[in-house]
Order: sequence, then C-alpha cells, then structure tokens
Amino acid sequence: MTIGGFQPFSLNEFPGRIAAIVFLRGCNLRCPYCHNPELVDPGCYADPLPAAQVLGDLAGRVGRLQGVVITGGEPTLQDDLESFIGQIRALGLEVKLDTNGTHPEVLQRLVDRGALSHVGLDIKAPIRKYRELTRAEVDPEAVQRSLEFLRVCGIRHEIRTTWLPGLLTFEEMLEIAKLVHGCAAWAVQRFVPSKALDPAVLGMAPPTLEAMEQLRVAAEALGVRCVVR
Repeated sequence: MTIGGFQPFSLNEFPGRIAAIVFLRGCNLRCPYCHNPELVDPGCYADPLPAAQVLGDLAGRVGRLQGVVITGGEPTLQDDLESFIGQIRALGLEVKLDTNGTHPEVLQRLVDRGALSHVGLDIKAPIRKYRELTRAEVDPEAVQRSLEFLRVCGIRHEIRTTWLPGLLTFEEMLEIAKLVHGCAAWAVQRFVPSKALDPAVLGMAPPTLEAMEQLRVAAEALGVRCVVR
C-alpha cells in the first residue's frame, strides 16, 4: 500500500460521518486540473507513509472517528487495497472510496463483499472526450461500466465532475448530466486555480458563480439531482 498522505480529521469528505482521509499515491490519468500533483506526478513524490503507521493512528482515533475516506491518486491501482480496507473495517470504521472508475471489476468486488459504505466516482468528461481530457489511454467504457454499476447496486454514492470551462463547455457539462441521470447525486466542483498538474490551466478562468447556478438549474431540468461546490 503506497500511501502519499494522511489527514486525521474531516467533516466534509464522507457525508454524515466524521472521517480521516488516506491519500494513495499513483494514478492512471493525467487530468491537467488535478490538484494533487504530488500523488500523480512521480517527479513530485515524497517518501510514502508506512501503512502500519497510518493504521496505528486510526486505531488511536477509534471513538472519535466514524469512517475513513480512501482517495488518491487512484486507489484501485493498489494490489493490496482490499486487505487495507479490511484492516480499517476491523477497527469498526466505515470506508468511503473515491475512484475514477477505470477499474470497475475492483469497485464491484469491494461493493459485493460489503467492504464499502459509500463511493465517490469522478466523471471527467463526456465519454467521447475522455482520452482527450484525461490525457491518458484509458478505456472510457470501463468508466461507464462503473457508473452503470453504481446506478443499480444500491450503495450510497455521489458522482463528481470538476468544471473548468476552458476544457469543458457548458454543453459538454450537460452531456455529462445526461450520462449520470439516475444516479443518486451529481456534484459539480468549481475549478479553483491554486495548484494543478499542468500549471498552464492556472491561467484559465474558473466558471462564474452564475454559470454554476445555470448549470445546476439545467441539470435539474433534465431530472438530475445536482449540487454545485
């Protein structure tokens, strides 16, 4: 388990739970707006944290924490992810997994085995534009299978998309809204130009608050429960 970071306390990342966050290193996408380059770009890697140290810290917080968010990077790339989750669950803590959906077989196995309580799935772009935006030779249909699985499996979940108008137009965001129709919720996250995997995007204008609200209204009109952040 290659752990790139640990946050001992969060009220925002696991709905309804007081949680810690474990950041796993390594990703198969290269989204230019990614705000965790230290988990994605090998040139930015720091020494990993020992899993035993993180589990020990979590054990010491039992009674104050209710859950753990496992995020990245991309957690499903880790061979020992299921074992790590099992050790967290053994502490009596729930687990939320954040994933880009490129390994639906891993996601389905974890859900079917009852390892997860909540899933956050990032949908980066319309399926037709996936490789272009993520700058990676991934299988967009694998992402679609993850989405379809969450739509029907019954686990609590949220679909998320980061919006940077220089990369995704309003119309393309509505394509994503149609794609996620039937899921529990779609959270549109406003790009914040603080740090990014590709510094060039820091010069791009984020969406206005008015545009965010217009998108929310348009998505709701399509029958999608949409929140903007």
